[in-house]
Amino acid sequence: MAKVIMVQGTMSNAGKSLIVAGLCRVFAQDGYRVVPFKSQNMALNSFITEDGLEMGRAQVMQAEAARVKPNVYMNPILLKPTNDVGSQVIVNGKVIGNMPAREYFAYKPKLIPDIMNAFSKLEEMADIIVIEGAGSPAEINLKDNDIVNMGLAKLVDAPVLLVGDIDRGGVFAQLLGTIMLLEPEEKDRVKGLIVNKFRGDKTILDPGIEMLEDKAGIKVVGVVPYMQVEVDDEDSLSGRLGQGEKGIIDIAVVRLPRISNFTDFDVFDQIPGATVRYVDSAVKMGRPDMIIIPGSKNTIGDLKWMRQNGLEAVVKRLAESTPVFGICGGYQMLGRRISDPSNVEEGGTIAGMGLLALDTELMGNKTTAQCTGAINVIRGPFAGLEGMIYKGYEIHMGETRDFEGNIPDVIAENYNVYGTYVHGIFDNGDIARTIVEILAARKGIDMEELSNYDYEAFKESQYDILADGIRESMDVDYIYRIMGL
Repeated sequence: MAKVIMVQGTMSNAGKSLIVAGLCRVFAQDGYRVVPFKSQNMALNSFITEDGLEMGRAQVMQAEAARVKPNVYMNPILLKPTNDVGSQVIVNGKVIGNMPAREYFAYKPKLIPDIMNAFSKLEEMADIIVIEGAGSPAEINLKDNDIVNMGLAKLVDAPVLLVGDIDRGGVFAQLLGTIMLLEPEEKDRVKGLIVNKFRGDKTILDPGIEMLEDKAGIKVVGVVPYMQVEVDDEDSLSGRLGQGEKGIIDIAVVRLPRISNFTDFDVFDQIPGATVRYVDSAVKMGRPDMIIIPGSKNTIGDLKWMRQNGLEAVVKRLAESTPVFGICGGYQMLGRRISDPSNVEEGGTIAGMGLLALDTELMGNKTTAQCTGAINVIRGPFAGLEGMIYKGYEIHMGETRDFEGNIPDVIAENYNVYGTYVHGIFDNGDIARTIVEILAARKGIDMEELSNYDYEAFKESQYDILADGIRESMDVDYIYRIMGL
């Protein structure tokens, strides 16, 4: 039987995902076989496994930290919001349909066997399972049929670490209020409190820590500093989606209301001289060196949003001289039209931007597959990408064809305008570096120092930095003890 530790939070974005990733790397460094687990994840950032199954990106990041390949058992239930009151429900990596929130709430108990089966599969391959909760265990309106916080902790008999976010303020009220709203048997499961995202002199905080331990009757196992580590963020709460500063090479990503898989662009932020800005209005666009239209969970709705706020007009004007790259839903928007005869999104037909000679038909069947190959037959400013090896994955509901009915190669292009269904296409090999070098050359800038850039090595270094921060700020020996190790 694998040993188990669970990390829950006082709220969304309290830092659970990062703490889990840090613990995964610590345990892996100490020689244990470790895997992450989150029974139910709500996020638009997703990943396709080698066997074509869909899971949340946060558990992929945690698997990387644990030095294991991601598999769908690490996240058996994924909810991808389609609007304010409903989500696409993905179970064991496959879509089972769209459900309004109330319908899903009643359906949840039927998913317990799937959760327990996934957990038992992980037990066969690991010494330690690090579990992440969702939101807060004190959401008293959602406690019935809970399958992701204390309900799951009871099912797998997990000790719990509770994380609060001091950066937002009120961390003592967060932690104590959460403990007060737990049932006695739930409170007994909480074996440690964590104050996360602390900045400044810890000695000033010490009196509050003593009072917190006294009032809660639970040990504070760590005060974790605000760590500037560059790893994938889970969802649109990410601080990276702000306006941002312009670097030498300015890459503007349209911040769609239902943006998905924005981690596709993290690689550019790690290249010296390049920065990624997220733009949600025409006035903020400026004159970037490259525009990216990202994936979307509602392509038609987000295209209407771009049309209404003027961003579509700006992109079309800038496309005369500026490279524009669409990924997945963004790729579909660049075409001539999008039709939705099966009401996958909003039904009907809508004109696209008309920047690529392509038509898209949305379909009920979802394409989910990893893919790899060489970029071929590409012209325009990014002609230097031809022949480069890509590796990524496709997640889309729809098919895109040219006027002759053919499906384009991995990248469709029309001089300055490019599009692809491949998420992660920028991550591998020299593709991102070459794009930045091309953009630099267009401005007359020499960027030879990029030649030795290695994104995979950079990510590995970030996980080690994260583990160092966990070891320095948390009582890791105590955590081992409460797991029985």
